[in-house]
Amino acid sequence: MKLTSPLVGTQWLADNIDDPSLRLFDASIYLTVNPDGPGYLTESGRAKWAQAHIPGANFLEMLTDFSDNSTPVPMMMPAPDRFAELCGRHGIGDDSTVVIYSGQTMMWSARMWWMLRSMGFANAAILDGGWEKWEREGRATSSEHRPYPPAAFTPRPHARSWADKENVLQAIHNPSVCTINALQPDIYDGQINRYGRPGHIPGSHNVYYDSLLNPEDGTYLPPDKLRQQFEASGVFSRPAILYCGGGVSASLDAVALTMLGHRDIAIYDGSMFEWCMDPALPLVLGTQPG
Repeated sequence: MKLTSPLVGTQWLADNIDDPSLRLFDASIYLTVNPDGPGYLTESGRAKWAQAHIPGANFLEMLTDFSDNSTPVPMMMPAPDRFAELCGRHGIGDDSTVVIYSGQTMMWSARMWWMLRSMGFANAAILDGGWEKWEREGRATSSEHRPYPPAAFTPRPHARSWADKENVLQAIHNPSVCTINALQPDIYDGQINRYGRPGHIPGSHNVYYDSLLNPEDGTYLPPDKLRQQFEASGVFSRPAILYCGGGVSASLDAVALTMLGHRDIAIYDGSMFEWCMDPALPLVLGTQPG
């Protein structure tokens, strides 16, 4: 079964849920603002998945498994061999059709989609509207766990899918690269200090990930309205580097740009967590890129 878009709808999933090639996953992590310092408190979605999930869905631990825990920066992309081993263990093979969903926000499913894409795996999509839309529509749920059989996943890394700190530093002074911050406006402009130092990377435009979604049901806006959100940044005429707090919510911007035909996108994996650790790296305040 070949997917033709980064998104599938709830009706498509209901119609294809019994396809033998389908590998369906819940990738939920639930976030709350840390009341005692920067960042967020994270809670694995495994317990909620165990209580109720879309029938057939297995669970992916995005923080403990699908992250490189050898670095002080959280949520970094694992090495290709490690990522391939994890995918194979969960039943994702080269011939699989993968659909990922998450609760509270689609950012975690988008992050997994981007990780797969960066490893050369194209036949994946996220469930548009996520768990909440499926549940709100009264569709079937289950508490049964049926593991997928192990499979062989061949990593084919696309190095240009990821940016590092040096790439971002070079982009500050390079008008041929468009850097986009996906965080909410009051974090972008520095009113809220969420990552230890306030502000945004000089030259970066703000395209808040939530501005890409319908407030009614959490699905993506139609293409013409998505394009409007990005137009002021000038991203469609140059390569894009996307960042956020930890390279997760920026994945929602990456999905949108991919749907709009952009083919030169990188996510700064360290994002603000890494950038703010180094006081020598510049940040600017205010609503303008700077």
